[in-house]
Amino acid sequence: MKILFVHQNFPAQFLHLAPALAARGHDVLALTDQGNTRNSSVRTVRYKTPEKLDLPPLLGRTYSEMAERGWLAARGCRALRDRHGYTPDLIFGHSGWGETLFLREIWPDARLLVYAELLYRTRGHDVGFDPEISPDGDQARVATVARSAHLIQGLVQADAGLAPTRYQADSFPPELRGKLTVIHDGIDTQKVRPDPQAVFALPDGRKLRAGDEVLSYVSRSLEPYRGFHRFMRALPAVLRARPQAQVVLVGGDGASYGGLPKDAPGWKDKLLAELDGSLDLSRIHFMGRVPYPQYLALLQIASVHCYLTYPFVLSWSLTEAMAAGCYVVASDTEPVRELIRDGGNGRLVPFFDQPALEAALIRGLQGDPQAPRLRAAARDTILDGYDLHRHSLPRLVDWVESFAP
Repeated sequence: MKILFVHQNFPAQFLHLAPALAARGHDVLALTDQGNTRNSSVRTVRYKTPEKLDLPPLLGRTYSEMAERGWLAARGCRALRDRHGYTPDLIFGHSGWGETLFLREIWPDARLLVYAELLYRTRGHDVGFDPEISPDGDQARVATVARSAHLIQGLVQADAGLAPTRYQADSFPPELRGKLTVIHDGIDTQKVRPDPQAVFALPDGRKLRAGDEVLSYVSRSLEPYRGFHRFMRALPAVLRARPQAQVVLVGGDGASYGGLPKDAPGWKDKLLAELDGSLDLSRIHFMGRVPYPQYLALLQIASVHCYLTYPFVLSWSLTEAMAAGCYVVASDTEPVRELIRDGGNGRLVPFFDQPALEAALIRGLQGDPQAPRLRAAARDTILDGYDLHRHSLPRLVDWVESFAP
């Protein structure tokens, strides 16, 4: 087949799938934003980056942004068709960015697949979950309905969709859920694995190793959606109880999913100001965003890995932490419960129960007798259902190839 992947940040979720299809003899091409600097072995073309628009009021803003990106992607595809005679048999794009919205008009006979990552919902998900950060109310729910328009349209137009977890698939309404297949992106467990020889270097030159008392926290951005505020508020008690513990945080200072605080440049600044005087900052290390090998080394040497999240998209960092054999303390929220069983392959605590979080982190750092069993079970969970080469990639390839004309 001629297969066109479409993603503004390609390869993104198609990191392994696109090259695997190319290796099987398919003619694979990727279309991405011209500002995307990520490398791929797959032949790639680019469309113009959307300009800043004079956007309408709040309720129409998201659709306008996504439709504009969709039009630029469609215009790039039109050039492929008219100037280069390119016509794909199958298109596979991420519906979250609007890029697939108008591709039916360019190639009406191509099969269209979408990566349906999540549908925003007004109840039971992130909206109103954390009243401290985003109070519930009619305005928030109405805005959420408006933000969902392009996601619903994208799946309605598609022949089928793919979701990485059951929780994320179930965010879509029953009348659309039948179009979705659940297959996780997959974890390369040969690369992401326990390594007792791993070393993690701190900015001051100190080196942390397996056996050191290390508490890790990872998020694309240090923000409430990933429980950063709950984690930071647990640290005074944890550091008092464990005087040798070192805390290492990986993540940027911006906001990936929620907004920034109104009274501080970022959530790190806000929480450091709130906890001023109660933290031993010599033992807390904010690393920012780090290269992948360094991030992996952190997972491999951590005594405890803390993962907290609203009911929202599940992070790759959790599945990778489990594959690395981490002792995981995580929030007892719906997306996490799909992977972690409390006392089975990790420890779960209620998202808002601060004493429970503190106690779980301290228990892990001081040496939970069940830690070896929980670490092994965490890795086995990934090996048995989320392993890239044994499970995910073969299923993904079969799924895509099932739409061959």
